[in-house]
Amino acid sequence: MQTTHSLLPLAHHTLYRIDFDPATFSAGDLLWLPHYAQLMQAGRKRQAEHLAGRLAAVHALARYQHKSVPAIGEQRQPVWPAGLYGSISHCATTALAVVARQPVGVDMEALFTLQQCQELIDSIVVPAEQAILRAAALPLPLALTLTFSAKESAFKAWSALAHPYPGFYSARVIALTSRDLTLRFSADFSSRLAETDILLHWADLGGHVITVTA
Repeated sequence: MQTTHSLLPLAHHTLYRIDFDPATFSAGDLLWLPHYAQLMQAGRKRQAEHLAGRLAAVHALARYQHKSVPAIGEQRQPVWPAGLYGSISHCATTALAVVARQPVGVDMEALFTLQQCQELIDSIVVPAEQAILRAAALPLPLALTLTFSAKESAFKAWSALAHPYPGFYSARVIALTSRDLTLRFSADFSSRLAETDILLHWADLGGHVITVTA
């Protein structure tokens, strides 16, 4: 599969980016993965995305002198080396990975349309959050996409402490600016993290947004 690797600094993190051409993917490319057998029944799209994500993760781990490919955990999550935390995200033909020494989450999303906003807003945010989004100096599609992405990033970072299937209402927006977004976890997400505030930084790539936990 044809890929291009690049770096994307965001806040104090370095995101490792893989842009890939799904049309050039072949099943034999999976043999690069130690766990390739677990993906043999997956669809071609899923296989290509997974491979790109693991390529990004290997680049991210190299910064910490690790050469391993993250395995697939029991909950389908990437398994990171002891003492390190990481996160992977896919969107269209791009995969991102980040690794740190503390819990970290990254997410990339295509910008919602106005119609998608109307259809999804009540399932992503409660009325109090909607008021914050509408008061922010951002178009609603951007604000809502950022909120969705931020919750995904936060959930990835802290999934080890989360209750099963916590839902989007278990983390609520309390602030949104032109550079960052703050979420507050409730006890519905985790009794240990209840009332904990999580700061996330974001970037608008034009048609896509990226969020990463700070």
